Formats: sequence, C-alpha cells, structure tokens
Amino acid sequence: MGAPPAPKRDVVWVDGLRGIASVLVVTAHLTRSFVPHLLSPAMSDKLPPTLFQLPFLRCLVMGRASVAIFALVTGYVNSLGPLKKSRAGNADAALSGVAKSAFRRFGRFMIPAIVATVLSWLACQFGAYNVAHVANSAWIRDTSPTASASFAGAFYDLFKNLGTTWIDGMNQYDRIQWTLTYLLKGSMMTYLSLFALVYVKPRWRMAIIAGMFYFKWKSGDCEQHQRIVILETDISQALVGFNVYCGIFLAEASIDADIAAFVVAHPILQSVGSASMIILGLYFCSYPEEHPEWAPWSNNMLRLGHWIFPAGVEFSRYYPGMGADIVATGVMFNATAKKILSHRFLCWMGKLSWPVYLIHAPLIRTVLTWVLFGASVRPPQGKDANGNQLPPGWLPIANTWVIVFAIPLFYVFLYRVAGLWASYVDPWCTKVTQNFEELVFRDDAKAEKPILLT
Repeated sequence: MGAPPAPKRDVVWVDGLRGIASVLVVTAHLTRSFVPHLLSPAMSDKLPPTLFQLPFLRCLVMGRASVAIFALVTGYVNSLGPLKKSRAGNADAALSGVAKSAFRRFGRFMIPAIVATVLSWLACQFGAYNVAHVANSAWIRDTSPTASASFAGAFYDLFKNLGTTWIDGMNQYDRIQWTLTYLLKGSMMTYLSLFALVYVKPRWRMAIIAGMFYFKWKSGDCEQHQRIVILETDISQALVGFNVYCGIFLAEASIDADIAAFVVAHPILQSVGSASMIILGLYFCSYPEEHPEWAPWSNNMLRLGHWIFPAGVEFSRYYPGMGADIVATGVMFNATAKKILSHRFLCWMGKLSWPVYLIHAPLIRTVLTWVLFGASVRPPQGKDANGNQLPPGWLPIANTWVIVFAIPLFYVFLYRVAGLWASYVDPWCTKVTQNFEELVFRDDAKAEKPILLT
C-alpha cells in the first residue's frame, strides 16, 4: 500500500489558537494592572501560592507565550501556501506569491498600527488618560502617555512615535506596540527563507529550517544579546526567530505525505505523544516572570534553564517560547485538540485577534479605568499639618463589586469594538494597501488576485 496523500491545507485550528492567545494578552495586562503578585509563583518565599499562581492555571494570566504563538503562527500561515506550491513543482508561482505577500505585509501591519496610534494620541491630547495618571495601578500609570506641551509639539510627538514604533519598538501612545517591529521582522524572516529554499527538496528544506531554528535558539536571536528597555524591564530580543522557524517547520510537516503515513500507522503513539507534548508545553509556559525561586517547581525550572538555554537570555521568555512551540506541535498531531480549537467561537476570536491586540490597552487605560477609578476620591497630597511630606496617594478602585462586574463587561465591550474595527477599519486599511499596490506594481503583477493576508 502506498503512502496516503498529503493532508489538505488546514489552518482553522490556527485561528482558534490565535484567538486564545489574543484573549490571554488582554488577561495578562489586566493581571499586571490589578493583581501583579500573580506574576510570581507564590505570595513570597515563605507563603503558599494562590490558585492562579500554580503551574498550568497560571497560563491563564500570563501573556508571554501569546507573543511566541503570534510569531509561530506568522511562520506557519505565511509559509503554508508557498510550500504546497513548491512541493507541487510550481516554484515560480510560489516565488511570485511570496514577493507579493512580503510587499503587502507592511500595509497589513503598519497601517492599522498607525490608525491605533493616532486614535490613542488624540485621546491623550484631549485628556482621556488623566484618570489613569493617578490610578492605583502601576502598570496603568506607567503606560499612560501625557499630553504634549504645545499644539506643534503634539504633532512632533505623534510623528516621532510613528517612526520609533518600527525602529526600536518605542511608542509612548501605545506601549504594547513594541512587539510589532519584531513580528514584522518575523514575517520578513519567513519570506526570505522561502525565497532561499523554494527550489530545495522538501527533506533538505526541513533539515535547513531545523538548523535555522537551532541557530536562532543558540544565538538568542540578537547580536550579542542586545537588549531594549521598555517600562524599566529588560526585554531580550530573542522573541521571534526560533518560534517563526518552528512555524515554518510545522507547515512543512503538515503537508508531508510520509509524516502523515507514519502518524496514521501509529495511532497510539500519536495520541499519547501529542497529549504529552501539550501538557509539557503548558508546564513550560507556566514559568513565572518574577521570583521563580519562590516555588520548588519553578526553582527546578530555573536550574534547568541554565543548562538548556544560551547564556544571558531571559528565561521568562525562552520557557514560554519553547512551551508554545511544543504545544503547537502537539496540537497539530492531536485530532481532538484541533477540533476544539476549530470551534467557531474560538475561530471568531481568532479573526478579531489583530484589532483586539491593537485596541485593548488604550481601552484599559481609558474606559475601564474611568469605570473603576473615576468615582473615587484621591487621598490628600503634599504635606500634613506637621509639615511632613505625605506619601503619593493614588485613586483607589471605587468599589470591590465594581471590578467583579466591570471586568466581564469590559471583555464584551472590547470584542464589540474589535468587531466594529474589523468591519470598518480593516477594510479601509486593506483598500489603502491595494491602492498603493495599484500605483507601484507593474501591470503584469496586478493580474493575479490578491491573496488573503493573515
């Protein structure tokens, strides 16, 4: 009996995975805003952990694995089509598609980010972040921009931040856009690799991609472990490289007939192995951002990290990155997990993942902050009756019950606004990209129908 044909293109489960990643980014920023102690594996080195400080459960309040998933999905989705064409012997069509996708990727990333930055800039200049500046939340205060000193200065600050977003990841009007420059680099990394490998035999291509994964892993994905400082946090640039190449490798594996035949021939190994990978990956994703030495399980991971990771890298980024890769690999070979991730609700969340990512932080610092802190009274400032300097007093949350109802309603509001963004802003951004394409592309390049950007 011959090997079965390579499976058809299946990226539905990827949308579900992306949808979960996007909502976990929101949850992670809410955690930083209101319960930052959950970033540690216990309340202290002498106190036991709370429920969401335990391994596995803490994945629900951490967001660093989500960035790794976005990078992995970038490599997977953007390489799947060209790899199928290459395997079908249509390498020229693959190269043409890669060239056009690489060009359109800039519009896909930059134009929506510019719109989001301009909206946040307008909100800032009109005082929408004033409550956030005095709220009793360090993350909300530290990430909220201040209005410019003059009319001309406001426009200078806007154009400066529109540039620095893509130069060094700094954007004072939306600090979380620091990831975009790295994800854009990951896209270009994918396209450049496809350009170089489209004529290579599949087996050799997989070996080369595996080698690039190892290179990015060992090099820390940056020159001499160069670091950038964002909100006084040292963030390694080792964010994208090995996750992108893992995504490309999984795309190649997903359409390989021999791998499909092996999986079909070993159902028990497939079920047990894929489930074990998902569990192991989630355990690695649980690695805490702060004080891993406070719990035995994370302290053991800290010791292991010194053996398996390159010197000088940030374990709290490498562990979630490695965990995300292992989870995605397990899911790809697990029919039940793929079916769950292919649920229409998760896919709907995945379709809205890009607008959710762009708008959630400004909405946290404005709408949610107004609801939680707007009705509070700030403690006295300055000096007391004896002339002693009072500690800085921040606006407390108005009422404990407010947060119980406000957080769930905020998610509903966020996804409603994201739906409006997807209905109106995204099509306009696509139209702008297409118009620019019509302006600069040669006539023979315009004939092909534009491919879907994901």
